Parts: sequence; structure tokens; C-alpha cells
Amino acid sequence: MAAMKLYEIRDTLKATVLTGDEAMDRTIVGGGAADLMEDVLAAAAEGAVLLTGLTTEHVLRTARIAGVRAVVFVRGKHPDEKLLALAESYDLPVLMTSDSLFVACGRLYMNGLRGLDGSW
Repeated sequence: MAAMKLYEIRDTLKATVLTGDEAMDRTIVGGGAADLMEDVLAAAAEGAVLLTGLTTEHVLRTARIAGVRAVVFVRGKHPDEKLLALAESYDLPVLMTSDSLFVACGRLYMNGLRGLDGSW
């Protein structure tokens, strides 16, 4: 499994960094995509990036519990300021890409990032 730096994920997805500019050198060891947070909790997410179309506090709380190292919102979805403040308090970088969930996952996969256990 190939790890990526968060700045590589940002560049690959042509993403905008919404929080966590200082964390772009963070190592991401795998990735996953889900809109059902139960799927995230059921999988080994430690050290991963989570791609999702949901922009709710539940996403960030789940990511924190699961050990996710960054969240990418897809389809150009921009979370509100309250959500970004929560992300900052969790030291959880948040990015946004205009790509669909499918395309974003494909781009990361083609650039070497893999899922941690294949379940999400």
C-alpha cells in the first residue's frame, strides 16, 4: 500500500483546502469513501482520508473516532463555518473538490492510494 502526503491528495483532486493548511505534509496511509458513517466506523480507518458528499457534524465526529487524518468533501460541497470551526478544533484538515465521489476515488487510486481493508 502506497502512502501519500496530504498535499499530493490536494493536488491530485485539484482540491481547495478549507482547514488545515499547516497539515499538508501529513502522511495518509489509505483512503475510503462513504456517505454512511456506520460504514466508516465498521472499517479500519486509522490514518486514512475520508471522501464524502455529506457536510454534517456527524462526519467529523465519526472521522475523529475512527482516526481519519483528513476529510475531502466532493461535488463542490462547501460546509458551513460552524463545521469548519469544529474541524479546526479536532485538528482535522478539510478539503473540497468539484469531482464526484466516483471520480475522486478513481483519481486517488490511479495515483497509488489504496483502501485500508477494502470495506469502504
